[in-house]
Amino acid sequence: MKIAYLDCASGISGDMTLGALVDAGVDLTAIQAGIDSLGLPSCRLVSKEVHKKGFRATKINVEHEPEHAHRHLHQITEMIDGSSLSDSQKELAKRIFTNLGESEAKVHGTTLRKVHFHEVGAVDSIADIVGSAIGIDLLKLDRLVASPIPTGFGHVTIAHGRVSIPAPATAELLRGIPIAQSSVEAELTTPTGAAIVATLIDEFGPLPSMNISNIGYGAGDRDLESQANLMRLIVGNTEQTGAEQIWVLETNLDDISGELVGHATALLLEAGALDVYTTAIQMKKNRPGVLLSILCQASDVSKLEQLIFRETSTLGIRRWPVSRHKLERQPHTVQTSWGPIAGKLAHLADGTASFSAEFEACKIVAATQNIALKEVYEAAQEAFNNQK
Repeated sequence: MKIAYLDCASGISGDMTLGALVDAGVDLTAIQAGIDSLGLPSCRLVSKEVHKKGFRATKINVEHEPEHAHRHLHQITEMIDGSSLSDSQKELAKRIFTNLGESEAKVHGTTLRKVHFHEVGAVDSIADIVGSAIGIDLLKLDRLVASPIPTGFGHVTIAHGRVSIPAPATAELLRGIPIAQSSVEAELTTPTGAAIVATLIDEFGPLPSMNISNIGYGAGDRDLESQANLMRLIVGNTEQTGAEQIWVLETNLDDISGELVGHATALLLEAGALDVYTTAIQMKKNRPGVLLSILCQASDVSKLEQLIFRETSTLGIRRWPVSRHKLERQPHTVQTSWGPIAGKLAHLADGTASFSAEFEACKIVAATQNIALKEVYEAAQEAFNNQK
């Protein structure tokens, strides 16, 4: 499995992403060929080595003829559709621009069709986004992971005037994405960078397990006082399949009823938790309590925490990322004398497969046939064994 990690210690922008991709080995000539096919006015990507706080990195500058065009989303989409990019590259680029358009439409109270790109509709921004889409596609990744994203703080001036950091569109794009606290008074993450992150990243957290093959550093324009203005791209491979990072949320409860705990458990599962379970524990002053544990995706952490605070009496929640390895699985149905029974087929590393019948499917058969539930499970397993 080929994976890559975006280390966004100083945020992310389009040119930082493009620089890191080229520095990690992506062919700039191939990216330039794709940009040339967009029909932009004399747009040329120029790569140079720079140093930020003593660290070398690649800086990509977009050189082009002066223009004052402000484009709509459909104009950029038509430009991409008419280019020589591959289908996958076109799809990636259009998804990034669509996410950008939706965020702009929301903050300005307009429609996706009417939203008017200003800075993001300029030649250099189009080149950054399309170039990044081409570069990511050329890497042929199975998984793309990123660190939590710092935005910086303070104010920035955009086409609509002076606004707080993160800019409105940036904040909208970063909904559900882990934000890293930063004391840097600067715009570390731009709308373009946020759109790339929101569109392409599979999960957020620490560096995943891998054998590193390439490392690329992309530089931003600004020189920061306290740290190097760089984004690092780490590319590698892992033999492990089915690996992913999820989050654990935990809290101790000793002053609510079992009914409320059960209700909260059901709501958490409905809200997208991967698993919810309770453990009997002994708390201070010899009080029996319940440890409520939740497994979830990074994008669901905030939503589920709010639900826990609302539905229980807890005043604090512990959370941390964990690595989970799961087997490849698929739906599978077996035929028994009582009819079909649905289940899941899991593929093991040695090439064999195991079958697990679904509880609800077995429960229905047991009820309609007036037989013991365990007999249905045994019959389903026997039917699978006979299929081999």
